[in-house]
Amino acid sequence: MSTTAVLRRFNRTYTQRIGVLEESFLGLGLPLGAARLAFEVGAVGEAGATVRGLRARLGLDSGHLARLLRRLKEAELVTVAPDPADRRRRTVTLTRKGRGFLRRLDDRSEELAARLVAPLTPRQQERLVAALATADLLVRAATVDLRTVHPAAPEARAAVSAYFEELRERFGFDPGQPDDERAMAPGAGVFVVATSDGEPVACGGVQALEPGVGEVKRMWVHPDWRGAGLGARLLRHLEQVAVDLGHHTVRLDTNGTLTEAIAMYERAGYRRTERYNDNPFAQAWFEKAVPSARPDGG
Repeated sequence: MSTTAVLRRFNRTYTQRIGVLEESFLGLGLPLGAARLAFEVGAVGEAGATVRGLRARLGLDSGHLARLLRRLKEAELVTVAPDPADRRRRTVTLTRKGRGFLRRLDDRSEELAARLVAPLTPRQQERLVAALATADLLVRAATVDLRTVHPAAPEARAAVSAYFEELRERFGFDPGQPDDERAMAPGAGVFVVATSDGEPVACGGVQALEPGVGEVKRMWVHPDWRGAGLGARLLRHLEQVAVDLGHHTVRLDTNGTLTEAIAMYERAGYRRTERYNDNPFAQAWFEKAVPSARPDGG
């Protein structure tokens, strides 16, 4: 059976068994879409969620989100008001009735999950948990949104800050301040952020070293996303970015302790080369010739 056939069969099986097809999800009086929206509003905390944030997190167009919010407002589960910090934004918060709804939603969801796995042996439950965790990670990795942003954009700075913090925690050194953002700004280079559910989970950029030679910089993947192939996908994307910028060669450096990253670069066709920069934390340097166009001609 093909990958798509297995996935479609799983979708049919799972959506039927968790009540997605019912107009009243878990008997709470709302369809799944509206109930999920209420859950996301509550997950943000008492401060509430912005409409823009909900749209990004759930991948909904503005019209559909407006209809779901209207249904929650009519049920007196949420309030929508201008954000005091920025009147251009709207904030969604749960009402007292909405918080009660959320508690019932959580309780019934837990009960349903428990009923679904109850017939399974402990060993079968372990297999199910492992399989679902892997499936969840791979599906999310496959649907990550790779977007070119200005390196000074909030999502770019959030990703780079997480990257720097990991360097400090894992290796005990402070990389200092980020490089001049202008080197990867539009017109000079490119910076890419991978987002899932509206949150940055990976990033990387390309800057020019010399005519025809680009350098991959600030490549980072969130620890929770490693092992799903996101790093390799991001690297391929950055290579195409380098081609689009007119480069025929891509270089990068890394610390010698990052053995998994080094293995990924070598699998991708990078070969070790001599030191080409003065990065005090780099211990390995790599280079790769990139084609002038995609293999499929695109």
